[in-house]
Amino acid sequence: MSEQSAAELAETERKRRNLKPLARLLPYVKRYRFHVSAALFFLLLATGTTLTLPLAVRRMMDIGFSNNNAAFINNYFGMLVIIAALLAIASACRYYFVIWLGERVVSDLRADVFSHVTRLSPGFFDTAKSGEIVSRLTADTTQIKSAVGATASMALRNTLLGIGAVVMMIYTSPRLSLIVIGAIPLIVLPIVAFGRAVRRRSRNAQDTLANASAYASEAIGSVRTMQSFSNEDLVAKHFSDAVESAFDAARIAVRTRALLTAFAIFLIFASVVAMLWFGAHDVMNGSMSAGTLGQFLLYAVFAAGALGALSEVWGELSQAAGAAERLTELLAEKPEITAPPNPVSLPDVVKGTIRFESVGFAYASRPDTAALANVDIDIRPGETVAIVGSSGAGKSTIFSLLLRFYDPQSGRITLEDIDLRDLDPRKLRATMATVPQETQIFAASALDNIRFGRPDATEDEAIEAAKAAHAHDFIMALPKGYATELGERGVTLSGGQRQRVAIARAILKNAPILLLDEATSALDAESEKLVQDALDKLMQGRTTLVIAHRLATVLKADRILVLDNGEIVEQGAHAELVRKKGIYARLARLQFDTGAEAFKAAE
Repeated sequence: MSEQSAAELAETERKRRNLKPLARLLPYVKRYRFHVSAALFFLLLATGTTLTLPLAVRRMMDIGFSNNNAAFINNYFGMLVIIAALLAIASACRYYFVIWLGERVVSDLRADVFSHVTRLSPGFFDTAKSGEIVSRLTADTTQIKSAVGATASMALRNTLLGIGAVVMMIYTSPRLSLIVIGAIPLIVLPIVAFGRAVRRRSRNAQDTLANASAYASEAIGSVRTMQSFSNEDLVAKHFSDAVESAFDAARIAVRTRALLTAFAIFLIFASVVAMLWFGAHDVMNGSMSAGTLGQFLLYAVFAAGALGALSEVWGELSQAAGAAERLTELLAEKPEITAPPNPVSLPDVVKGTIRFESVGFAYASRPDTAALANVDIDIRPGETVAIVGSSGAGKSTIFSLLLRFYDPQSGRITLEDIDLRDLDPRKLRATMATVPQETQIFAASALDNIRFGRPDATEDEAIEAAKAAHAHDFIMALPKGYATELGERGVTLSGGQRQRVAIARAILKNAPILLLDEATSALDAESEKLVQDALDKLMQGRTTLVIAHRLATVLKADRILVLDNGEIVEQGAHAELVRKKGIYARLARLQFDTGAEAFKAAE
């Protein structure tokens, strides 16, 4: 093992030995000072009320019983009923405020984590599992909700009750207190040691469950592919094995907590029994009254119960710390692509002048393989440029760099002669409308899916965009028209229908730059002609980059760039490139539906 790996493991283990990740929650708790103050007030009231009970018991035993004073006893029992009512009210209010805090803090935390995740650079999602992220947003935050609410409240209550009981024990009988207090180190040290093991095993259980959730999310999202290959049994077995692994990890964590609880309870109550034995002898020889022993015994039981509860609470807090650590790791992720401290403003009217100047780029997952190498592109305002090449040539990478999902490792890219790295990425992307090859349809209505292109658009504007994309007719044929829910990933639509929804989004956005990635690839011949007509109108006066394999788009491009292994090897008009009989001509013959007439005309 390398020194670096050993150091990383040591650092990870050090973090697991404490509850510091829970401190990450303090800013969320501080937002609600009134509720925190109210919870603490009722917590103190409930604790103080509980600690008065032994005093009442002592006076009743020493005065009421010894003097056969029935009136005195009746008054004390009436007082005990009042104390019980006060305790009940304080406990109910404490419960309300702490549970409210738990729900509120977790809601804020979930919202912040999700918001943070949506702002992470695409490079993060190249390796992260979406199912695991969802698991952190759900299972881990649920664990934290318990910690911030009931568990934290129980921890504070039992801590205060334990301290108060120990103080009153010393006040009541210093000699007997030594017996109980002497056992505390024997109780606390094992609790801390076991707590570390609980936290480590709980973190492992949460990680294992997250992996299972990630696999389930992936399988459910690909259910049609799974069923088309009749692999239901294979997928079910894989998930069953993952769940079983999660169960084994959870079982080990629970077993550790059970051992911790048993060990703590035995030591605590063994010390109480020893104390009671000595106290009984003191009563017999007259050095202590029965009421004093009863008072001391109740305080000892309170202290023992508090410590026993703390042993279990410590285990739950350790679990929550493991969950908080996972969420903290997610919140600690920094987006690689951010706005500069003082971003340059784009002109009020963006014409669409784009330049790639000696651009080189490699993905982090393949650092030794250049996706683009020394690429120079000069695109004029209003020009339509088609980009062609075999799979993996770098076509989509050009779009990703232009949208600033990544920054090039060498060279630079400019829009209106401004380096993209000097712009706010959101302002940059606002100038571009995209139609991807794989259209993402959300589990929302048809209208909301179109308005994803411009959320503040009116319904009439969205309908006009749908008409321009030739999507209006099939949408109106849906059961509820534009109000029809399209299902997750648009499973109720055909590929062509999904693509027309994407084109409607781009039309609605009305951006000066269009990025079309096989915008008509999923359409039949009739729909393709309709959509191509809509795109032709949309492209007028706009700078357009097209990743294309269809001849209809390529023929109308002002210029064609041919990519091969990340380099531009040819460029020019269709006819010019066909006559060269180079890579483009070969790709055209193999992949394009060119037709003999097109080649004859070009040659």
